[in-house]
Amino acid sequence: MSEQTPYEQLEVAEDASFDDIQSARDRMFKVYQDDERNRAQVEVAYDAILMDRLRKRQEGKIKVPEGIRFAERLADKPPKLSLPKVNPSASWMQRTMDTPNSREISILGGTYAALGLVGILAQQNGADSASLLQFLLAIGFGINLYWLNRKEQKLGRAVLLSLAALVVGGLIGTAFQQGLQQSGLLAGTTSHESVIAVAVLFVFWLVSSFLR
Repeated sequence: MSEQTPYEQLEVAEDASFDDIQSARDRMFKVYQDDERNRAQVEVAYDAILMDRLRKRQEGKIKVPEGIRFAERLADKPPKLSLPKVNPSASWMQRTMDTPNSREISILGGTYAALGLVGILAQQNGADSASLLQFLLAIGFGINLYWLNRKEQKLGRAVLLSLAALVVGGLIGTAFQQGLQQSGLLAGTTSHESVIAVAVLFVFWLVSSFLR
């Protein structure tokens, strides 16, 4: 078999199509399925024909389909690398964020809005604004703590988030109050404490609604 030309080894004509060449190789593989030596010679003959076709294509004598496997491409073909898929659900953000329904948002929003409105109205009516606002903030803190704890049943986590909301809300309220004061938009009947209290209650609403 080795004394024959590659075309003769595959029993195809030199002008055979690539489909015929591949079919001949597959057919001879079945014939020599238990003979590794002859199977190797068939593969060598097949590669030799492909190399001959490649040379002829480079010389412009024939047109070779792009999907044909050439022997010299086997070593150059880089292996496909697959990157591990990142599951967004495993991120810390998704473990922290919550997706409340409209009913929960309305309940919490209405509660904190009512607390803020009571504080503003009482302060405008001459009540002891500082003591009242501290009391309302304490109620808001308790609501925030309760709501967070009922989601995950982690009291320590709920306390930390509630304290963080109190601090962040206080900082935001102070900055907002100073901005209003400098621009002259802060009415004379509205105390600085009420602006800060409203900001804290708003942050309480955000935290208790969208965190867990």
